[in-house]
Amino acid sequence: MQALLDEQSDRRFESPMFGVTTVGAILAQIYINDIWMHSWDLARALGQDIDLGEQRCADALVGMEPMDDVLRQSGQFGPRIPVPEDAPAQDRLVGFIGRDPGWPAQDAAAR
Repeated sequence: MQALLDEQSDRRFESPMFGVTTVGAILAQIYINDIWMHSWDLARALGQDIDLGEQRCADALVGMEPMDDVLRQSGQFGPRIPVPEDAPAQDRLVGFIGRDPGWPAQDAAAR
């Protein structure tokens, strides 16, 4: 991945979903955000809470909501989990990507 960024970051990238951009921009938008969102999964699986950043979650949600149908049809996102509209942005984002924000962070030592 680093070699791709080092050698191809400025290369043109075009797709029907994202339009015209660069390899670096699309990697930042998809790959880095994918790792960032999965950090919630890993933390919860280890029995930990995690703060993904309220503003970053709000911004991600604003960017993803218009693509709701496309994201669900891709098979990479499960059904949206209902979350109150006034819930923190992190809970709304986690629900959007198909996770239950109330899923308990179990004590990892108990396993």
